[in-house]
Amino acid sequence: MPEALRIELRRRPSTLGNMTRALYPSAGLAKAGGFPSIVVSWRQHRVDRRHLDTFLGLTGLEAGGHLPLLFPHVVSFPLQMTILTHPMFPAPIWGALQVRNHLLQHRRITTGEVLEIETRVAGQRFLEKGAEVDLHSTVRSGADVAWESLNTFYYRGRFGPPGEASTPARSPEEVGEVYARWRMPSGTGRRFGELTGDYNGIHLWSWYARLFGFKGAFLHPQLSLGLCMARLAGREDREGQCLDAWLKGPVYYGSAVTLRAVVSESDRVFALLADEDERPRIVGRWSLAKAK
Repeated sequence: MPEALRIELRRRPSTLGNMTRALYPSAGLAKAGGFPSIVVSWRQHRVDRRHLDTFLGLTGLEAGGHLPLLFPHVVSFPLQMTILTHPMFPAPIWGALQVRNHLLQHRRITTGEVLEIETRVAGQRFLEKGAEVDLHSTVRSGADVAWESLNTFYYRGRFGPPGEASTPARSPEEVGEVYARWRMPSGTGRRFGELTGDYNGIHLWSWYARLFGFKGAFLHPQLSLGLCMARLAGREDREGQCLDAWLKGPVYYGSAVTLRAVVSESDRVFALLADEDERPRIVGRWSLAKAK
């Protein structure tokens, strides 16, 4: 197995650099035969209070001296973008769709901690009509892993003989009763893109999104998740938390949405529906996890 390419960062990755590299032609996943091993690390990271305030303002989540479960996912996303737009990566970022998020908080992270963030290619598989790649991120404070995630991206196409699907690919089926209704905000693409480094045009311009078969531009999945979690709040003070999310379809700007949920002491299983479509756009399970 070839040795992993290691990239060490001293500052936040350049969004302009990443998106410029994304314009270069890709080698092609079928020709490459798979995804390369790439590891990106960012040491001595301190939370940018301006970014945190923007995140809290857009999602409605609260910090209270500690980072919300979803925020390290947003902080680590520029490292994922560095991998997805790297010249060695054989598939273009423009064809990547997030399909699953698995977030695990071992303990709460205070807003003033100095962090080490690392993201690596951790798994991949060819499917009947596409390919998936898993990016594993960790957030350390000192020697301990305080938070980690597994983010899965999907590329449409036929790239090779299909293998087995990922174990966590199946989402919960019971989505519960109506918990909340609201209308999604519009025009958040640039503001949230500043946080994630993801300026994919499908989040910015409807004319561009329609070129890829969508009805229009739509929210970043992390923002849609954050808006759901803000309405399901009540466990932010818990050390061990886990969020599993299945991203099944776009949530368009300005759409009327319904949040359904089954709430218990240990779990919040939820589904986000939009525009009177009975098929969920997002399904999630927010649960308590044993702290390290």
